Amino acid sequence: MRKQPVTRDISGKMILLGTGTSVGVPALGCGCDVCQSDHPRNNRTRCATILGLPQGNLLIDTPPDLRHQLLREKIGILHAVAYTHEHADHVLGMDDLRLFQFYLGHPVPVFCEDSVEQHLRATFSYAFQEIEQTHRGAVPAIDFHTIEPGNELEILGAKVLPIRLEHGPRFEVLGFRIGKVAYCTDTNRIPEASLSLLEGLDVLILDALRPDPHPTHLCLSQAIQLAQDLKAKRTIFTHCSCKMDYEIINQLVPSGMEMGYDGLELTLT
Repeated sequence: MRKQPVTRDISGKMILLGTGTSVGVPALGCGCDVCQSDHPRNNRTRCATILGLPQGNLLIDTPPDLRHQLLREKIGILHAVAYTHEHADHVLGMDDLRLFQFYLGHPVPVFCEDSVEQHLRATFSYAFQEIEQTHRGAVPAIDFHTIEPGNELEILGAKVLPIRLEHGPRFEVLGFRIGKVAYCTDTNRIPEASLSLLEGLDVLILDALRPDPHPTHLCLSQAIQLAQDLKAKRTIFTHCSCKMDYEIINQLVPSGMEMGYDGLELTLT
């Protein structure tokens, strides 16, 4: 008999599961004010988000904190996964997908670029070896679908547009637009051809690592300028380090902009 998941209904919603940098906040061994803060919104797990689409829940990225994030938000089932890129803080929770094949009755659909698929196959090689059917539950069952930037596709009854972003001088990643909401983590530059794909947004979730410049991420001033150029009605900053105090930053940024936090819930438009 197929297992029946106990899960929260998030239809029409987007939840930021994690909003922290690659080491999380607090960072191991760090004694800064933010890492030692008791403010709950200064506690940030690694970046991921989930969307309640017409035919199920779409997860973007599988960070190492995934199990904790899904339990925290009472989300018991995922129907599909999309990946922005293959860095460790965005993929190392993939093994936590292995229960969902039983809830779904088939492998988990995973949407990513070919380079990400190859990385996942190498990193989780045990999941793609021949395994006796009686041991299938020991590994995640994945059904890969290759996607390309600029080519809209349908996932779980919704139109999803992958958008090319740059993450440093020689590394490319994807952002995603669903309706009038866009998710653009881990970027320090949005190519000219991609900017037009981010016009007319109600909500922009955008990388803003820290106040001072960084070679592969937007710093706060760069993220503010980009958000102003794109003219989104609301901008929420994510992938934030321990140099970003929730209360202090929110007092500094322009109207219509704010720091994200783990568990922040948005309405899809």
